[in-house]
This record gives sequence, structure tokens and C-alpha cells, in this order.
Amino acid sequence: MAASMLCRRTAALCRTLKDFSSCKAVLSVNSPCGSLSQTASYNPKPLKLNLRNPYIPDKDSEKTPEWQKTARYDKKLFGRYGSVSGIDPASLWPTHEELEKIIAEETQWHPPLEVMLKNIEAREKEEREKRLAREKLIAANMAKMPKMIADWRREKRETKQKLKEEKARRTRLLAEARERFGYAVDPRSPKFLEMVAEIEKEEKKKKKLMKRRLREEQATGSDAPPAASS
Repeated sequence: MAASMLCRRTAALCRTLKDFSSCKAVLSVNSPCGSLSQTASYNPKPLKLNLRNPYIPDKDSEKTPEWQKTARYDKKLFGRYGSVSGIDPASLWPTHEELEKIIAEETQWHPPLEVMLKNIEAREKEEREKRLAREKLIAANMAKMPKMIADWRREKRETKQKLKEEKARRTRLLAEARERFGYAVDPRSPKFLEMVAEIEKEEKKKKKLMKRRLREEQATGSDAPPAASS
């Protein structure tokens, strides 16, 4: 019985120690000290660099790929192996033409602060001038609006009056054609068109005669002696 009691106590103690260790692990992970301990215990894998026997391609060999003969690959080798690569650092520096091109690109895409401020000021000035010109145009058009509305209404009345007169003239001509020919005439028929041309010719003669009489009356009135005053 004592042995079984001892076994039960031993099992309970083991469970307690196990729970305590798990809680400690959780606290160490969640707490700042736990993260620091994890960071301190982090051991990154070293880079696989064979500094004793580095691979340096032979540029004179035909078996060497063309991309391993470029200046870009030389920069990569020098960055990886340093002076062991046997590459002169001065050869990696850009030429005068390349340097001028780089400076021109930086000036174009990354201009100095003063240039950027001047560009912003010029753009804002241009936008302001465009806005003022637009506002001025709107104000001028708004000032013309009453006259434009009056002209539009007048043109609308004149158009309506012309349509009304044309309709009345058409009705009158059709009635005159019916009276002349004794039956309803198609307005597209040659007879009707000939009659209309004849009537228009007569109307022109009448207008011309009326103008001549009016001029004669005006001339007669101007030549008449003034009445004697009493």
C-alpha cells in the first residue's frame, strides 16, 4: 500500500513539473525577455563561400558563358570574394560617359530640391492662370447671357413666323391652283411648279413697280415748292 501511495505521489509531482515547464516556455516566448533570449540564441547559417578555392571564370576560355565575362558579373565576384577575385576595383568604376549618363538620369528623375520647388511653383502658377482665364471667360459669357437669350428668343419667333408664313403661302397657292385648274393639284406636279414660278415672277414685277413708284413719289415731293407762309 505504501508503495502504491509513493507511486501516485511521484506521478503527481511529474505532472506538476511538466505543467510548470510548459508555462515557463510560454512566458518566455510572450515576454520581451523571451524574445531577447530567442534573438540571442539565433545562430544564422554561415554563407557558403569557398574563399580558399573561389570560382573565378576564365574570360579567355570559350567554355566560359558570355554572361560571366560581363562587368556586371565582375562586380558580383568582387562583392563576394573581394581582392581574392583578382578584379581591379578601379575597373568597376563607371567611365566618364557612363557617369555623365548616370548624373543626367539622376538630374532628370531626382532633381534637386530647388528645381523641384521651382517646378511646383511654375505648375501652380500655370494652373492659377488657367483658372483665372476660365473664370474670366465664364464671367464674360454670363454678362452676354441676357442678350444671347433675347437673340435666341427672337430667332425662334422669326423662325416660327417664317414657318407660319410659308404654310399660309403654300395653302394659298394650293387654293389658287385648285381654282385655276378646277381640281386639287399635287404640289410636286410640274403644273403646280410652273404656276408657282409664274406667280413668283409676277410678285417680283409688282415689287419692282412699287419701288419705282415710291422713288418717283419721293422725288416729286422733294421738287414741290414749299407752301407760302401767311
